[in-house]
Amino acid sequence: MKGIILAGGTGSRLYPSTLCTSKQLLPVYDKPMIYYPLSVLMLFGISEILIISTPEDTPNIKRLFGSGEKLGLKFSYIVQEAPRGIAEAFILGKDFIGDDKVCMILGDNIFYIQSQMKTYRAMVNEDNDMATVFGYHVSDPERFGVIEFDDNKQVISIEEKPKCPKSNYAVTGLYFYPSDVAQKASSLKPSKRGELEITDLNKLYLSEGRLNVIPLKRGNAWLDAGTPDSLMESSQFVQIIEQRQGLKLACIEEIAYRQGFIDKTQMEKIINGLKDGVAYKEYLQKVYEEKHDLY
Repeated sequence: MKGIILAGGTGSRLYPSTLCTSKQLLPVYDKPMIYYPLSVLMLFGISEILIISTPEDTPNIKRLFGSGEKLGLKFSYIVQEAPRGIAEAFILGKDFIGDDKVCMILGDNIFYIQSQMKTYRAMVNEDNDMATVFGYHVSDPERFGVIEFDDNKQVISIEEKPKCPKSNYAVTGLYFYPSDVAQKASSLKPSKRGELEITDLNKLYLSEGRLNVIPLKRGNAWLDAGTPDSLMESSQFVQIIEQRQGLKLACIEEIAYRQGFIDKTQMEKIINGLKDGVAYKEYLQKVYEEKHDLY
């Protein structure tokens, strides 16, 4: 399975903070925002990743990650010239996807899943011909794509930003699709706002009986860090978890090590490349010396 991070857009809701940088490079507590979606792909076992961003922001993201080799990953980069909708990512990434299944995650989405990750990972890998999205119970469903279930908990409709939502379950920014997703995305017509809508793509799979919806369980968290308030809330959430547990969220070097993307020698090289006295280095040293099963 391959992965895509869609890190485009102007970040207009975060102006003026995004006047000179991508919102995905803004800090969420102690790490760049883009570390969080990247960590999710890594926890799903994905090592080959395409990052799609704007002409202005792609060079800076590339400067942050490079080829991904030091993390045991392989990064590719594609420029999205203008924000033409989430579904356009699959058209831009058609050659990258090839004949593989693909997972796409939005660059400003933060997930806290932890111990249930192994269960979800098994579920999305069950059938390569099915698309899978995750539902999350929210208090303001009218802001999202809303999932309607029947009495057997099977999805029967998805409606974008409805005035009268049929449930409190919103589609999150984490999507799994079969290899025909680029072809389906190419068949979409732009919406009234001139974009290729991800909801329309999901509806195509639903109409074919090929869409699974996995409701995230209680204890899981989904955050969208795309506004000043939600960015602050996300930072506070991460801060509370990390300070309480003494374990970092979205520490991509730790995940690479625990997932077996890099070995002990490569982890040592990463640690030795950081300056002494840096808290992040001290944490990685602790990770290297201790063992736990969170990943």
